[in-house]
Amino acid sequence: MELKDFDFLSDSTEQTSTRYVTFLTPGLKRFDLAVTTTDRFYGKKLVVDMQTRLAAVLGADDLREEGVLEAAFRLSAEEARDLAQFLAFVLDEPQFTD
Repeated sequence: MELKDFDFLSDSTEQTSTRYVTFLTPGLKRFDLAVTTTDRFYGKKLVVDMQTRLAAVLGADDLREEGVLEAAFRLSAEEARDLAQFLAFVLDEPQFTD
């Protein structure tokens, strides 16, 4: 197979900013996260759990939705609550443009 055999739907490059943070929750759950800010996701951020290699595109609105963090990162309800408390300081409200 050669590169010409692929049907690209999108291919772009942009400058991004990534914050790497490691912390322990009160329940002693450790998180090693990479939080990437990009123009690609309408103000949401790409959050990667580097321990589990699971990722999600999240905004502050997603923290209010039940089960989002549990499903995305395979967490218990308690672990998800702790993660949501941290992410509330990091995630902005999504920005929609025309």
